[in-house]
Amino acid sequence: MAMAAGAGQGGTKRRRRRGRRGGAINEINMTPFIDVVLVLLIIFMVAAPMMTVGVPLDLPQSKASPLNSDVKPITLSIRQTGQIFLGEDELTDETIVPKLTAAAKNGTEDRVFVRGDKRVDYGRVAQVMAIVTGGGFRHVALVTEPEH
Repeated sequence: MAMAAGAGQGGTKRRRRRGRRGGAINEINMTPFIDVVLVLLIIFMVAAPMMTVGVPLDLPQSKASPLNSDVKPITLSIRQTGQIFLGEDELTDETIVPKLTAAAKNGTEDRVFVRGDKRVDYGRVAQVMAIVTGGGFRHVALVTEPEH
């Protein structure tokens, strides 16, 4: 009988200990959080080069050094066919200046980049640049790719 009473008390102590161990955990498990952050980092690193603004063009190459600019410029793109785009929106010659003025934050003081496909007629690029400068924009530049 003494053994049975002792076994009963030991059994209840074990049950109490098990009850405490199986309760809520107060610690935050950081492993799933870190896994999710690393997966998102990889996704953004892969997707970032695909998020170029504008129309895909085959730009000419040059040895010119890149411009250092803190302000994001307005970009006009000219396709091989002569079509003009502001971002991804197609423009006509008559709508270039009004759309640029609407997109400019500092008025005509904003920098305008002209991206012309290397197969587009040089006269067409000059014509678009004349329209832009005729609209009052004085900071107009051509965009090229660096030579490899």
